[in-house]
Amino acid sequence: MELTEAAAAFTALSQASRLELLRLLLAAGPTGLRAGEIAVRVAMPPSTLSFHLSALERAGLTQTTRQGRQIVHAARVFGLRQLLTWFSDLCLDEAAEPLPPLPEEPATMTPAFNVLFLCTRNSARSIIAEAILHHVGGHRFHAYSAGSEPDHHPNPEVLEKLRALGHDVFCLHSKSWNQFTGPDAPRMDFVIALCDTLDNQVCPDFGDTPVTAAWPMPDPLKFTGSPAECSTMLNELYGSLRRRLEIFVNLKFSALDRMAMRARLDEIGSGRVGALLRAQEH
Repeated sequence: MELTEAAAAFTALSQASRLELLRLLLAAGPTGLRAGEIAVRVAMPPSTLSFHLSALERAGLTQTTRQGRQIVHAARVFGLRQLLTWFSDLCLDEAAEPLPPLPEEPATMTPAFNVLFLCTRNSARSIIAEAILHHVGGHRFHAYSAGSEPDHHPNPEVLEKLRALGHDVFCLHSKSWNQFTGPDAPRMDFVIALCDTLDNQVCPDFGDTPVTAAWPMPDPLKFTGSPAECSTMLNELYGSLRRRLEIFVNLKFSALDRMAMRARLDEIGSGRVGALLRAQEH
């Protein structure tokens, strides 16, 4: 890496919004994120978002590709490691242990499944599911959550529980499901409702693409009892969602048609996790 290239990269990173964007894209992995998905997560005006993403791409820290009508952005880990290696060579003396060799840069970005979790206020159940899938889904899944009547912020006790369990809550925030409708919204592959009936409200039209399912779960905001009892129930809710999502991410997607996939999701939602686990072993 030349001095001018390194200077350009450090200049691009000398702004908090760009560091936030790079962190988000690194977490998304090689599949990247569509521009509309990024806008939803960072709540940034489109012109400002485009300005910062362009600066990161010019510096060689991100890359873009077109998927249909959408532009997908991904962190260019190879470029970031080049920068760190250059800086290490500049700062470390000969006795210091060198950084490991750089791996080859992947040629393309691979597609991933988009999964949207719904509940009325998008403050607890759907937030937990988004955090869990982000953790267990790896680069094969992008997790989102939304609600029909979203609160201003996720439930503080839920965020604290997720932090205690090792989840990154940086990008978790309550949002309306209207952000996921329309031509510029991220295209969903799965939409999973976690309320019984979403308080009798009709879900918006997410298009004909998503496979939909209902996994009714109790609302933590309605838990009663002592703080210890409420914490225990929240742990149980988390454990139940995690078991379901660990089964979900291990389904043989390539071997299932749409109807079979819907049936599997219904089985997961019904809590018949033991039978599903045994079926996956054969």
